[in-house]
Amino acid sequence: MRRLLSGLRDGLTPAARFRRACDLLEREGRAAQGFALLGTLARGGMLAAQYQVARAYLEGTGVPPSPVEGLRWMHEAATAGHVEAAFSLALLLLGAPPRTVGADSLLPVSLPEGIAGWPDPVAATTWAACAAEKGLPDAQALYGYLLATGPDSVRDPQAARSWCAQAARAGCPQGDLGLALAHLSASGMAPGSDPDAVAALTRAAQGGLPTAQYMLGLLHERGWGVAQDRAQAAHWYACAAGQGIRPAQARYGALLLQGVQGARDVMAAETWLRRAAHAGDREAASLLGDMHARGEAAVPCAHEAATWYRMAAEQDHAVACRMLGMLYIQGRGVPADLTLARMWVKRAAVLGDVAAMTDLAATLLTEGAEADAPGIDFHAAAQAGDPVAAFNLAVSLYRGTGTAPERRQAVIWMERAARAGVVNAQYWLGRMLLGEGSGTADPIRARQWLEQAAEHGLPDACLVAAQLRLDGHGGPRDHAGALALYHVAARAGRVEAMFSLGAMYGGGHDIAPDRMQALHWFRQGAQGGNALSQLMLGRYLGRGLAGPADPVQAREWFARAAAQGLGAAQDEYDRLAWVEADHTAS
Repeated sequence: MRRLLSGLRDGLTPAARFRRACDLLEREGRAAQGFALLGTLARGGMLAAQYQVARAYLEGTGVPPSPVEGLRWMHEAATAGHVEAAFSLALLLLGAPPRTVGADSLLPVSLPEGIAGWPDPVAATTWAACAAEKGLPDAQALYGYLLATGPDSVRDPQAARSWCAQAARAGCPQGDLGLALAHLSASGMAPGSDPDAVAALTRAAQGGLPTAQYMLGLLHERGWGVAQDRAQAAHWYACAAGQGIRPAQARYGALLLQGVQGARDVMAAETWLRRAAHAGDREAASLLGDMHARGEAAVPCAHEAATWYRMAAEQDHAVACRMLGMLYIQGRGVPADLTLARMWVKRAAVLGDVAAMTDLAATLLTEGAEADAPGIDFHAAAQAGDPVAAFNLAVSLYRGTGTAPERRQAVIWMERAARAGVVNAQYWLGRMLLGEGSGTADPIRARQWLEQAAEHGLPDACLVAAQLRLDGHGGPRDHAGALALYHVAARAGRVEAMFSLGAMYGGGHDIAPDRMQALHWFRQGAQGGNALSQLMLGRYLGRGLAGPADPVQAREWFARAAAQGLGAAQDEYDRLAWVEADHTAS
């Protein structure tokens, strides 16, 4: 009987009803009942109940979510002295309000007194101070952080360090992170130059804070205040990346791609870069574009390269803008489009990418391209010794941008840029010296400049230099050297080089014939859309020149080549069809 009476008495106390309400709130199917009981207690003035009602509104537990009501009840509890409510209110006021739904989206928002808007970092600082002064370590860390980095009206670097140190002494990792930021903010020094800041950051990282782990990874990668150590950088990036820190995912992926202690992990790199890129990291998106463009991705795809470059370019990543422009010039992964190419390369130049300025000028040399340079005084900069400006000036003179073409002057300025190491200038100077409208034909020097550009791997230069070696123009015949140059261009995706490799391996040159290699390269070029490769692949398959004959496949490739206007392919298609018809009739 005594136990029964005790149970009934406990059931009538506010504390017992609060415990029961919280229990119901967590039970499936009973949350609404628990919220109703909490609401009664909150309206009766119980601070703990007001705090729980605020959380229920914010989380949508037992009641439709209402950020405005959640903020109102949190303010009610904080004003009455509830420490956790004051801290939570500070955090709420630092972030943008959740997307409103239901009634919140229809009614005008009325914020509690003392809150000017949402977010309100000044009011957040006030409430963080309330919770900090009552001894809550997390609030002390937050208050110190706001005093170090908040609006000018609340900043107090000395007090910031004091509050963060107090939180750190209580074992709060956020205190150490705030202490590190307070040191850096107060000193104005470069990252890592303050030993106390590095020590605090290390403690915060070891305490599991992902932001601190990412920052410590940066220090180790770049050697700021600590010994440069890529393995340690990768370790801390991995810790932060696993907790969803986007820039850490991007840097970790980049390190894996470059290789940590000599070992590259391309597959893992692509995984982390994808996570970061999908979360909006432009650097990760650009690196993914590079992986696909270079054939390093798990399943390389030119279309994917264009997609990732575009994602980064739309966020004003200068290199991605230039690379996307190059894809439009080459027609890789996107339809060839010089207008879009110039638009993206010009965007890269405007964003300050020096290489884009040379690429932009190079597009002006393309037949039919309009003069569309990015508003730079090329002549003044070229006269001052800028090799990129010299290249652009040469292009303008060659094309006659705004005036009549001056081809001889163009050659002079192009040579200045070429001698300064501008690879595109070396290529175009070679083209000009071949007699392409400059009036200064010099095949020997042309070949020298083209081969110098080819040594840097420029595909266009490789193609022209290889042809000169084949013909013996401007120097001795060198078919083995031509073969090597065609391989370089083919690896860069140039289908013309693939056709040339097939032709060279097919025989009639100063290298050993290899029809299997010829078939391989004709197939690569054909799949890349090269009509001559399609014609030759059809011949190899139709006549069984490198294995069993396959007239069905041969006919298909002849048809593709013929669709591109290659008359010889149509003749081959008709001949093969005639032979098959005659064979069937027999």
